[in-house]
Amino acid sequence: MLEAGEIAIRTERLTLRMPDIGDFEAYGRLMASPRSAGMGGPFVLRAAWGMFCHDVALWRLFGHGALMIDLTETGECVGQVGINHGPLFPEKELGWFVYEGYEGWDYATEAASALRGWAFATLKLPSLVSYIAPGNPASIAVAERLGARLDPVAPRTDPADIVYRHHPS
Repeated sequence: MLEAGEIAIRTERLTLRMPDIGDFEAYGRLMASPRSAGMGGPFVLRAAWGMFCHDVALWRLFGHGALMIDLTETGECVGQVGINHGPLFPEKELGWFVYEGYEGWDYATEAASALRGWAFATLKLPSLVSYIAPGNPASIAVAERLGARLDPVAPRTDPADIVYRHHPS
């Protein structure tokens, strides 16, 4: 299991690392903004804090969770990628977001691919899903770039969600 501060995964451009308290300010801003609509937002600060703590607690509870996406060259945090689970998710979900101004650089695709590879190799999962709001074409494009396929019969908490299934390659 990863410990706080331990670097989890590196790609050519990115470092995926455990969240720390310094990440909450930007996370809270995103969750309070209209950009969080695909995740059920916008959220008040208390709800955003609960979600942030959930992302961290998953590591202790399930051996996976959220990782912050840093640009390796500068150390700047550009978003988050994670594997969600627990009573709010029917299956283990691969999710991602990037902060405003970092769209279009394929950071979400690169980070999600790296975490997905880690999850299949380490956790030996048969598959992962990505729950995506129908009005989120950017996330749909990421799922498709990752090679995930639509799964119309997958269980979901929100019946409106589109579900993409990822299989080990």
